[in-house]
Amino acid sequence: MASSACLKRSSPAGSAAASSSTSTPERTTVKLGLGLDVWASPRFELPLERVRLAERLGFDSVWTAEIYGADAVTPLAYLAAHTRHLRLGTAIAQVAARPPTTAAMQFGTIEAMAPGRVVCGLGLSGPQVVEGWYGQPWHRPNQTLREYVDVVRQVFRREAPVALDGEVLRLPHDGPDGLGVGRPLKPILHMNPDLPVFLAAGGPRNVRLAFEVADGWIPLGYTPGSAHLYADDVAAGLEAGGRTLADVEVQASARLALTDDVQAVLDAAKPQTAMLVGGYGTDDHNFHRDAMVRRGFGEAAARIHELFAAGRRKEAAAAVPDDYLDDGALIGDEQRIRTRWDSWSGTDATGLTVRPGSEQEMRLLAAIAGCEPRPDNDLPGRAD
Repeated sequence: MASSACLKRSSPAGSAAASSSTSTPERTTVKLGLGLDVWASPRFELPLERVRLAERLGFDSVWTAEIYGADAVTPLAYLAAHTRHLRLGTAIAQVAARPPTTAAMQFGTIEAMAPGRVVCGLGLSGPQVVEGWYGQPWHRPNQTLREYVDVVRQVFRREAPVALDGEVLRLPHDGPDGLGVGRPLKPILHMNPDLPVFLAAGGPRNVRLAFEVADGWIPLGYTPGSAHLYADDVAAGLEAGGRTLADVEVQASARLALTDDVQAVLDAAKPQTAMLVGGYGTDDHNFHRDAMVRRGFGEAAARIHELFAAGRRKEAAAAVPDDYLDDGALIGDEQRIRTRWDSWSGTDATGLTVRPGSEQEMRLLAAIAGCEPRPDNDLPGRAD
């Protein structure tokens, strides 16, 4: 697959992550990913031409998501038939949405249609969605994620019948509400045993888990200015897994907007940020608020939560700090975006997912990133 960017990845000098990796870590290009927001729309409209343009421009990957509308996996099957080079990933597929064997079946089937291009991106979501939409208890999330990955890996590798005597997940089912006739089964489909599994994580325990057991990390709140805050957890996870930084991809994300009015873009983003920080989750469980606190904006996070809970949403939005939104964001004119792109060079990111609002933004960022263009393919769906 053609490299999609020229920005090099290296561990920040003197960081714990650097000390846990090899003494001369291989430097890796940071690749561009295209994020799709189909999950947020009341009508399903897959932007196929935008995806195909990303492939021609040299983007590395395309990413779907889900919450409680369109699912994240089905669109990848369609995109597999209309692309040749893009990696197809979920950021993320919610673990509460499907048993781990079902997730493995879905990703393994799509991978059979697009060999070497599928990424199984998994994440927990939050207690409101898990309990409100999926009707499942929010219980021991870190252990659930660990055991879920274990089962998914077993299905992919097909080394033996799938079974797990876990603390949260048990396969076969052996509870008092069953018949007790289940037995371990070996997958019929011979899947790619090395199909990559990425984990979305923001909190310390799950970040450590990602670097211990996963092939990639989809971080929440990871920016050039906050990258150092994760170094100890990255190092601990790598040590627990007997690995180096070169073994784990980091698919970060950044807001993108080509504009002469940076402040207007920041202001437009504040209401959603206020909703996530102030109204998402519960008083005790809100990973968006936790991310703001972890990045040093604890006072602002508390104020936003207070105002949003009181119904003062405009004031909550106004309380979102500009610096919180601007760190790592690719917002501004061409020169500012170039400078901001370069700021990612001091992080561990191997990929950067963006959500361009125009073809002009896509072409500009592909040029800044040094993407290698590809010829158009002859697959169905081509717009003449």
